[in-house]
Amino acid sequence: MQFSLECEREDDGRWLAEVSELPGVLAYGASANEAMAKAEVLALRVLAEQLEHGEALPLDIDISIPAAA
Repeated sequence: MQFSLECEREDDGRWLAEVSELPGVLAYGASANEAMAKAEVLALRVLAEQLEHGEALPLDIDISIPAAA
């Protein structure tokens, strides 16, 4: 499974990063890099929880991180 990390700047100046394939995985940060790092950590935690609780099957993974914004 492949996940995409999307990042955009909000009107109030904060950055919001989201992994749309995992509902609820989004994070704010003062910079794009901070928001993306927080969202990536959260996505990995969600995937680990799903595996631990048998909600997902182990698969080959391919993690790619976009260049800094």
